[in-house]
Amino acid sequence: MIEGGFPRRLHPYWPKLQGRTRSWLLEMGLMPPDKVAKYADDLCYSDLVAGYYIGAPDELLATISDYSAWFFAWDDRHDRDVIHGRADNWRRLVAQLHEATEAPELHLDHRDPLVAGFADCLQRFYGSLSHTWNVRFARHFHPVIDAYDQEFRNRTAGIVPDVDAYIELRRQTFAHWIWIDLLEATAQYELPAWVRKTPAFMRAALAVQDFSAWYNDLCSLPKELAGNELHNLGISLIEHDGLSVAEAAAEVRRRVIGCVDDFLEAEVEVENIANGIEALGEKGKELSVAMRSCLGNMRNWFSSVYWFHHESGRYQVDDWEDRSNPPYVSDEPVGADAGPGAGRVPRQASHRVPDRVPEQAGECA
Repeated sequence: MIEGGFPRRLHPYWPKLQGRTRSWLLEMGLMPPDKVAKYADDLCYSDLVAGYYIGAPDELLATISDYSAWFFAWDDRHDRDVIHGRADNWRRLVAQLHEATEAPELHLDHRDPLVAGFADCLQRFYGSLSHTWNVRFARHFHPVIDAYDQEFRNRTAGIVPDVDAYIELRRQTFAHWIWIDLLEATAQYELPAWVRKTPAFMRAALAVQDFSAWYNDLCSLPKELAGNELHNLGISLIEHDGLSVAEAAAEVRRRVIGCVDDFLEAEVEVENIANGIEALGEKGKELSVAMRSCLGNMRNWFSSVYWFHHESGRYQVDDWEDRSNPPYVSDEPVGADAGPGAGRVPRQASHRVPDRVPEQAGECA
């Protein structure tokens, strides 16, 4: 369905992204230098966003790439803090991220690389559109932080949410509305609320984000079962609906396919609305162009998410020495708790420039 119906596209700036984000990870101290050198390129974080946001200004795309890499680093910190019982560290990080969301300029030099890296990305994002967009972006990120905190508490208590509760929680931990907000920054046009809240637009946005979150769940199910994770649509189906692992995977796949069908239906409706707006003069034409940019990049998520999960070393658990311990993650505490030698290293100048689109692999196991 994806390979045939959603051709893969990559932003023309893509060849430079990998080196830039690798250097940023080093500069911010978000991964140890040895792990950056060995694993960062194969994690394909920059490839993922280069397929999401076609048409974005180059510098904005670089910021989104850094932000995506930051998000994965935050997810890894969350997992390690749970596993090692670092509840105090985690609570402190939650509070600091809430504060940085509102005032990133005050946290650019924070000792914890996750806080400083987050603030750096937000500071760069907040110049993209209006102050109103900045406020909306911040309003959408606070619940993401709280959802990650809920997952921390669930895992600490051994609680697997039921399917409905999990779906609502996952829509926050995947940061659905953050990625949709960035479509407007890519289009360089702030959509009016009546467009963003039109049922067809909302349905298209939700379908593509649910697809992305649940396809991630499908592909990360082996990794998360091995690592005693409790938050995965498949795990909720196993725990609360009594399904086997194979049955749960099949049900997640069925829901993933349903998301594609939902998007295709909503896409027609949004395109019809854009056609109608286009006839309303020059302002209507500008709005319709922005709507089509957002809708087209929603469509691009399907192929980008699909290929990312086949190509990224993040999901190749069969290649790991320990399926429960990702080799690209450091178990050491960071920031204020890391001791001497923690923090940033000088920005690296070297860039590996790919000369082709990555190989397209087969289906997830």
